[in-house]
Amino acid sequence: MKSSFQRLGKSLMQPVAVMPLAAILLGLGYLIDPSGWGANNVIAAFLIKAGGAVLDNLGIIFAVGVAFGMSKDSHGAAALAGLVSFLTLITLLSPGAASQLRSFDPEWATAGNVDNFYYQGFSKVGNGNAFIGILAGVIGSIAYNKFYQVRLPEALAFFSGRRLTPIMASLMSLVVALILLFIWPVVYAGLVGFGQWLLSLGAIGAGIYAFFNRLLIPTGLHHALNQVFWFDLVGINDINNFLGNNQAAITATYHPGMYQAGFFPIMMFGLPAAAIAMFTVAKPERKSYAKSVFIAGALASFLTGVTEPIEFAFMFVAPQLYLVHALLTGVSVFLAAQFGWYAGFGFSAGLVDLILSMANPMAKNWYFLVLAGLVFAVIYFLIFRTLVPKLKLQTPGREEQDPNEGVELTADTNFTDMARVILEGLGGKENIKSTDYCITRLRLEVVDETKVNEAKIKQTKVAGVIRPSQKNVQVVIGPQVQAVHDEFVKLI
Repeated sequence: MKSSFQRLGKSLMQPVAVMPLAAILLGLGYLIDPSGWGANNVIAAFLIKAGGAVLDNLGIIFAVGVAFGMSKDSHGAAALAGLVSFLTLITLLSPGAASQLRSFDPEWATAGNVDNFYYQGFSKVGNGNAFIGILAGVIGSIAYNKFYQVRLPEALAFFSGRRLTPIMASLMSLVVALILLFIWPVVYAGLVGFGQWLLSLGAIGAGIYAFFNRLLIPTGLHHALNQVFWFDLVGINDINNFLGNNQAAITATYHPGMYQAGFFPIMMFGLPAAAIAMFTVAKPERKSYAKSVFIAGALASFLTGVTEPIEFAFMFVAPQLYLVHALLTGVSVFLAAQFGWYAGFGFSAGLVDLILSMANPMAKNWYFLVLAGLVFAVIYFLIFRTLVPKLKLQTPGREEQDPNEGVELTADTNFTDMARVILEGLGGKENIKSTDYCITRLRLEVVDETKVNEAKIKQTKVAGVIRPSQKNVQVVIGPQVQAVHDEFVKLI
């Protein structure tokens, strides 16, 4: 199970890599036009639409990325299988299809304030649902790894091998969708009921809500709790009350922003500090990789409050730390609610929204959130800096190096010279029949296998040369394989 989670965590790095820029684009657009979200400014609309193209479709991106990353040979057919699985799931679990299959009024799934919450979970299944995307990616990778070499009878030979994998992924998804048709609404309704109970607990309930908000991020079911506290599902409507300066909403036990403010110290300070800590304990030869992962994620979290690039970087490879993160988030939201530090957001708890909150009449003692954030930054840094190496957690930059993954090359590597030596070792361009690459390897087909000089190729310090068949040669480069392949193609 640990190995599977580590493979899943590693595969998430590809889709996660596109999120920081998208978050910053959305944040800038929102900063330009915070009230209209692009309706009042064409530049804001352009930026918001560009960022939303990624963040609004995370389910699709995760489905493709996870399936591709968890497949045995990182083949595009696995990505297609993941996409087919995702489309099957969201279609069968959509409110329209689910209402027909389960025989209920489709309006129950889309209404935001009905008494029966049982069917509303289906409205949260769509292109942006990361949990469904990850699930579909896993299904796609299983289908690929199990069936990509299967040979069917002659009459069905066209559907053999990799062509069979998306078909099997679709069939497997039918079974999963059938199960979720009954399980998903039960879980969703249970979480909504749980949220209603938390309302009676005041600041303690706010802290417990925040803990489960983070804990449920990987499943996408945090939306169920958010509906209770942030929107008008049961009359709280915290976001709109804060942004709309709703003085009538203030009571002895509630102030607008109560269920939002405590997220600022975590998203602006705590998680960026955790990212820096994980970077400092990365292996020396993997520092450049870890830096690219964590610095971009830290900026997105601090500026816009989009935390997924950091959270998905460690939630599966280090679930212990993710539990600590959820607990600390709960503590932060509890403290803010208990001591009356109020701020709110229209997007998320980043610097952009904090600046906008300062001018809001509902904001109260917001500067304490910054001070608390500095304290949480120290706590996060010390915890992550201590526990990651002590528990030997394989956060990005600390993964166990697979001998078949090659060495870590840098931007200073002369890829042209490296490609030239490899080409000479393969017998020259006349001996190359075809060339391709996967995540770590050059994959080549040669005309005359006797002309291949492995010793010559290994002069470039590659991790190895693999000969899976007589005419096929694989040169293990590492993560920078694309740079070598591009120069190799130029030479031939």
